[in-house]
Amino acid sequence: MAGKINLNQANLKKEIKSLSDKKIAESNLRFFKTGKGEYGEGDKFLGLSMAKQRSLAKKYKNLSFAEVKKFLDSKFHEERMIGLLVLVFKYEDKETRRPEKKKIFDFYIKNKKAANNWDLVDTSAPNIVGCYLKDKKERKILYKMVNSKNLWDKRIAVLATYGFIKERDLEDIIKMSSILLQDQNDLIHKAVGWMLREAGKKDIKILEKFLNKHGHQMPRTMLRYAIEKFPERKRQHYLHLREKRA
Repeated sequence: MAGKINLNQANLKKEIKSLSDKKIAESNLRFFKTGKGEYGEGDKFLGLSMAKQRSLAKKYKNLSFAEVKKFLDSKFHEERMIGLLVLVFKYEDKETRRPEKKKIFDFYIKNKKAANNWDLVDTSAPNIVGCYLKDKKERKILYKMVNSKNLWDKRIAVLATYGFIKERDLEDIIKMSSILLQDQNDLIHKAVGWMLREAGKKDIKILEKFLNKHGHQMPRTMLRYAIEKFPERKRQHYLHLREKRA
């Protein structure tokens, strides 16, 4: 009878390699914009589906921080994703107590450079950064990131507010949205618009107050994302308001 697999970093590497698919990897090079001058420039892929990445991360969620660090430092997108997902599964485990959650949060922040594409950010920032800070009054770290020149730091800060929004705590996404009105990156426009839309689901009056004040100067993509769930007549109102004042 074969022995149980040792759930360590070396065996995870082997499983990743066995599940790799060159066709998926080639497709991902285009999908995640890895060409020269694009936001994912130079990234490399092995070709694992998101379902397989999640399955492996859940299986190996008891890896040590030192082992996870090796994946976060990987040149391969999927290995970084698996490392981030391991942290998410560690954080969300019902047996993980508050002191350990702080260690996971601190480790994530220290290694946030691993979250250097939109999917890596969106899969990890709300679940770790947002969940950890949702009951904290001190959130200066988010404003340091949202004012950073680094695209991914800004997106981490914005996506972290999802954890607050779920608790009907909308102050930070409104503040950050105001800060990022003049940002030039489409990925930030989409992220801010998305979070504003989620905020509107919790309190439509707060969203409309923001739109009435800033709708005319919002980047078009940001505005479109924010009003996506509005009735058509109201949606057109804000679109025309923007065009009229642009």
